[in-house]
Amino acid sequence: MNAPPPPVFEAKNLQVIRGGSLILNIPSLSVGEGEIFVLIGPNGAGKSTFLQTLSALVKPSGGEVLFRGRKIGADIPVLQYRRRLAMVLQEPLLFDTTVYNNVASGLKIRGMNRDGIEPIVARALERFGIPHLRDRSARTLSGGEARRASIARAFATNPEVLLLDEPFSALDPIMRETLIEDLEQVLRETRTTAIFVTHDRTEALRLATRLGVMNAGEILQTGTPDDVMNHPVNEFVASLVGVETILHGKVSERNGRTIIASVAGHPIEGIGNMDPGEGVALFIRPENVVLSALRSGNLPATRNVFPARVEKITTMGLYSKVRLDCGFPLVAYVPNPSLADLSLKEGVEVLASFKTTAVHLIRRAGRDGPAQRT
Repeated sequence: MNAPPPPVFEAKNLQVIRGGSLILNIPSLSVGEGEIFVLIGPNGAGKSTFLQTLSALVKPSGGEVLFRGRKIGADIPVLQYRRRLAMVLQEPLLFDTTVYNNVASGLKIRGMNRDGIEPIVARALERFGIPHLRDRSARTLSGGEARRASIARAFATNPEVLLLDEPFSALDPIMRETLIEDLEQVLRETRTTAIFVTHDRTEALRLATRLGVMNAGEILQTGTPDDVMNHPVNEFVASLVGVETILHGKVSERNGRTIIASVAGHPIEGIGNMDPGEGVALFIRPENVVLSALRSGNLPATRNVFPARVEKITTMGLYSKVRLDCGFPLVAYVPNPSLADLSLKEGVEVLASFKTTAVHLIRRAGRDGPAQRT
């Protein structure tokens, strides 16, 4: 029986130290063939340093990076390795020549002849919607056009791995959306392994087959987008992936996998394996909270249904964020047409409800201690 192929990338005890400070610390991480691994984190989290280390632009202070089971710089020469990947930076670095020549530049460096280059460049320009810019000077391009040319140049070399460092930053919403759509389609078509770093969770969720969360040089959690979004391992991850309600409480009852946690004197039912008396953090996503009109005949008699007062409404485009006081804080996302249907405005009383399965719980080591996944 044949052994499975090694991962495309594997980091082992990877560290980068600068100025005496540990800025990258990754004990173990692997990226498989055809994966789109998206690493999300705030500015300064170490995302760009991680990409630069993978591309052999930064030498690790400790540990190693393997490419298809071979150590970079030892088992595989750095130059040979770099020719098997392409990198797209936050600022597109284009040569002072035409778009065509920019997209063809990597192929020319590899010694390909003109007849071989022409169809490849034409295909790359077509994939990213810029064949009409073929003869334009790169200096005359808009920001979005320059990003398209930069990504087309990367794909023209048919890389085994594509590394992307915040490639959509500072683009207007329409240009950003269409470019993400084109990139998503090309990645799926080519099954190119990609590692993409961003601070924008919308971009991350749109592209990722696997998601990672980074802070202070460490990767705190990896998993499918659904797992990371709905089962964050701690409060930092939860806040980064869009959990608007984070509550602290103590378990008062347990019945199998169902527990009741007391939060500011209010019982909230969730799924967990904690015992009575344990401290917990409760995470509730705003899209899982449902609001309805509060009438005298529909006062709550079941779990996770609470009378609430609207404290603030913030328009977020197609929906609104509604902050509620249920005796504990709660946030809901409400489609704008429903605001009128419910006559929602500040000071109005409503019913807020959410399912037991919508409450993700983790243990808290102590009042101010770290949280642990259950």
